[in-house]
Amino acid sequence: MIYAGIDIGSITAKAALIKDDHLLDTIVIPTGYHHLNAGIRVFDTLLQQAGLDRQDISAVVSTGYGRASIDFADKAMTEILCHGAGAHFLHPGIRGIIDVGGQDSKAVLLDDQGRVENFAMNDKCAAGTGRFLEVMARALEVELDQMGKVGLQADNPSKISSICTVFAESEVISMIARQEKRENIIAGIHDAAAARVAILAAKIRIRGPIMMTGGVAKNSGMAAALEERLKMPLVIGSLSQETGAIGAAVLASGLQL
Repeated sequence: MIYAGIDIGSITAKAALIKDDHLLDTIVIPTGYHHLNAGIRVFDTLLQQAGLDRQDISAVVSTGYGRASIDFADKAMTEILCHGAGAHFLHPGIRGIIDVGGQDSKAVLLDDQGRVENFAMNDKCAAGTGRFLEVMARALEVELDQMGKVGLQADNPSKISSICTVFAESEVISMIARQEKRENIIAGIHDAAAARVAILAAKIRIRGPIMMTGGVAKNSGMAAALEERLKMPLVIGSLSQETGAIGAAVLASGLQL
């Protein structure tokens, strides 16, 4: 039997297919303005990619920022549960998760079965999120996907004192005016964001091994800053961005329909 998971984030939409407890296929596309349309597009594109039709799918679980809009899903579940299930599916030994998304960031503690023991979430402020990094990239006129590489070249990271995105952007603009090195400013931005996420991890007394999930996991500078703040290495796989969708598909396989 084949099960599907759809993760509608604020920036990207992801989908995954599970067959006989094995990952069959995944896909990532831009979300765009309309969440339901994104859900339809990502699901149908993945089915076409896998050579399947909708009637081949036994159950669908939606998750993410726009999960409630996916009206063809059999059930909607939180990102916390889905990232937990996805991380456990990909790496059964994982006990902690750091998920930095577009609109929020989360720290999750798992038991040895991949069930959520505890979590902390920052969903009231953009600090420490993908949106925070996006705003800073725009201010620095650097491509978002290049920030990690550039930041790792820093020789004297700048100090960003504010955790508020608006005030931090003003700080960055002042640093640009003082002609501080772009790589030093970016390293300071990564450290400021990592400090915010580390507070969440400390709240739940996160333990390793820790997996970093979400699109920001592709930012090597942010990952390095988090490892420094957490004082432990992070597991970052090639499917970090798709982890929530994979977990949604795993949970779909357990639905009693």
